[in-house]
Amino acid sequence: MNLDFSDTDIERYSRHILLAEVGGIGQAKLRDARVLVVGAGGLGSPLILYLAAAGVGTIGIVDGDTVDLSNLQRQIAHSAARLGAGKAASAAEAARAINPGVRLNVVAKRLTPENALDLIGGYDIVCDGTDNFATRFLVADACVLARKPLVSAAVLRFEGQLSTFKPHAGGPCYRCLYPEPPPDGLVPTCSEAGVLGAVTGVMGTLQATEVLKEILGIGEGMAGRLLVWDALAAKFRTIRLNPDPACRACGPAATLRDLSGHAPAPAMACAV
Repeated sequence: MNLDFSDTDIERYSRHILLAEVGGIGQAKLRDARVLVVGAGGLGSPLILYLAAAGVGTIGIVDGDTVDLSNLQRQIAHSAARLGAGKAASAAEAARAINPGVRLNVVAKRLTPENALDLIGGYDIVCDGTDNFATRFLVADACVLARKPLVSAAVLRFEGQLSTFKPHAGGPCYRCLYPEPPPDGLVPTCSEAGVLGAVTGVMGTLQATEVLKEILGIGEGMAGRLLVWDALAAKFRTIRLNPDPACRACGPAATLRDLSGHAPAPAMACAV
């Protein structure tokens, strides 16, 4: 591992290096890491900015949407000056302004069954910050097939959820938690039900924290646990998750062998 840091890097990351759990070796791990963020909206904005600030060496940003005025209530990587710009490029510009030493790969298109495995395959960790049900399942299924850790978060109104899925390491996958989608229209989107902007900030920042912990190999990760936050009550609770032996994605008799049959919805999927 290359521990050769410039004087500028040492100053930039000094508060990390002071931490016994990080130090120079940990900062080198962050520099060498490759993280893919799918979605540059309410969750992806703080997630991308904090990963860049932390010195994660390569960050991929996948988003085919453009910046809209209604986004700016919560999507802090974007600005009024970039209305109409692609979200992936806009988020990359914001991250680059914080840390020009980070490599940012802009993918200005949607994740699809045709490109998911190719995109995910080039990264160590995948983050789900998507705003629609179909893509959320697609990301999760692709991570199972590619044996990649998935750090997933979701928000709606005043509530958030967070978990890390590592079925290749013996933990549950996303479908162990949500095996089938709810009926169409049962779960509203954020554009239908609303969301308190700061809630996306909290959950995106928690996502970033879990990604950094996974890279560094420190603390207790969220694999096998679901964190649920009620912002109005100011209460967190943690639910234990176990692998589902009957899971069609990761169970012993898994039937999901490609991405053509991904399901359309989890219980909470709104991210922006």
